[in-house]
Order: sequence, then structure tokens, then C-alpha cells
Amino acid sequence: MKKLITGLALVFMLFVSAGSVEAKTVSVKSYYKPSTRSYVMPSYRTSPNKTKLDNYSTRGNYNPYTGKIGTQNPYRY
Repeated sequence: MKKLITGLALVFMLFVSAGSVEAKTVSVKSYYKPSTRSYVMPSYRTSPNKTKLDNYSTRGNYNPYTGKIGTQNPYRY
């Protein structure tokens, strides 16, 4: 019985922690950029936070909207 309860608690903790790892997305509205005289199309990006590890452009990540794989080094200053 003790092993069953421990196993269930472990599975529950894995599901809870897996949900918090997923990056949240934010839509970006289109706009006109006067300096380059260009129109920027609407897009999606990860929500702002204090880390660069979960951005779509970071090496090891994947952008589900464009299909591109990230190439930027997150540790470069």
C-alpha cells in the first residue's frame, strides 16, 4: 500500500511539473515600422519572463507556428 501511494504521488508530481514547463504564447499585432518603411506581419512569441531558455529562437527549442528550430545561444552575453 505504501508503494502504491508513493507511486501515485510521484506520477501526480510529474504531471504538475510538466504543465509548468510549457511556454506560454502571446500574439503580437501587426505594425508599420517607419525607419525601414516596412509593414511587420502579426506573429506569436513566448510570453516575457526572466529566462532566455524557453524562447522559440533559442537553440534546442522549436517554433510550432513557423516550423523553425531555434539557433540562438542562450548563454551569450
